[in-house]
Amino acid sequence: MICVSCLTQRYRMFIFATNMEETNAILTSRIEQWYALHARDLPWRATRDAYCIWVSEIILQQTRVAQGYDYYLRFIERFPAVEDLAEADEDEVMRYWQGLGYYSRARNMHAAAKDIVNRFGGVFPSKYDDIRSLKGVGDYTAAAIASIAFGLPHAVVDGNVYRVLSRLFGIDTPIDTPEGKNYFSQLAQSLLHRENPGLYNQALMEFGALQCTPGACDCGNCPLTDICVAFASHTVAQLPVKQGKISMKSRYFNYFVISCRGVTWMHRREGKDIWRNLYEYPLIEVAAEADFIEIQRTEEFGKLFDGVGQITFIGQPYTCRHVLTHRIIYATFYTVEVESYPPSLSHLQPIPCTDVEQYPVARLTELYRRHREK
Repeated sequence: MICVSCLTQRYRMFIFATNMEETNAILTSRIEQWYALHARDLPWRATRDAYCIWVSEIILQQTRVAQGYDYYLRFIERFPAVEDLAEADEDEVMRYWQGLGYYSRARNMHAAAKDIVNRFGGVFPSKYDDIRSLKGVGDYTAAAIASIAFGLPHAVVDGNVYRVLSRLFGIDTPIDTPEGKNYFSQLAQSLLHRENPGLYNQALMEFGALQCTPGACDCGNCPLTDICVAFASHTVAQLPVKQGKISMKSRYFNYFVISCRGVTWMHRREGKDIWRNLYEYPLIEVAAEADFIEIQRTEEFGKLFDGVGQITFIGQPYTCRHVLTHRIIYATFYTVEVESYPPSLSHLQPIPCTDVEQYPVARLTELYRRHREK
């Protein structure tokens, strides 16, 4: 905790003399009043349908509202009920997710929808433990659905809530440690407005998203400055605290978009690597950045183009950089016409060039396609 000696007498009185019941009343009243004036008009806030709330929460994991908004509308239009999602082909689900990233979210949603149909008769579960048991649903998502859709007293703790509470109470315990997660979870639960937990949870998250933002926020127009420890101690920009940065690994992908007489080849990524179940063109991954001459010298290149006859490279290679949570992907796409069908691609799926848009692909491949269309 921040040293008490740095605080004025008024803040000492707030921290030590105000009991939790009074703190709850102050925070609840001001946060909900602020929310009534400033909340964004979002479609998932106009319903208490647990399915729609679930879809919105999964989409907004690791995704900004501005990006997720249209995805939500398209997804709900195509899959308006959990049965529609459960019955859909996985490739179609992935196509509707294409461009959002973190594709395991879509796979987990599809699996969870089938589970809801099989285990709960197609009715979205209304108990916290049942919601939490669904694939891809963690503590935060279960709390959000349970409180918003069913009015159950479960506090949400996301990045926005961590930020608001750490600043309000001057907590410098790292939020990315087991100790920090447990501490903030208990604090959030103790502050929860139990008569209207869904409204309170949404208000607190929205307050963190729009008002108590990362870095330099607008403290001059904040309704909580008179009870905020971080504001009093000039530590707003230092909170919340994280223990350490994520280690990033660089990977170097060289894609060959090979076509022959109107046909190209792709395969579906399997295993536990990134982009599982998405489609991609033939790939040569190298350990370090390499130019085309170096790529040509690899054994993989020789096998890829063995027996194809004349090779014609079309246009300039397309290069891009794509940042994931733990990786930075440096990709180069080579567009190639060959004279004969490549024997090396017999294990891949031949696809008419006019049909490639029907296959779900990673953001990198989507960027390449858009580049080619220009």
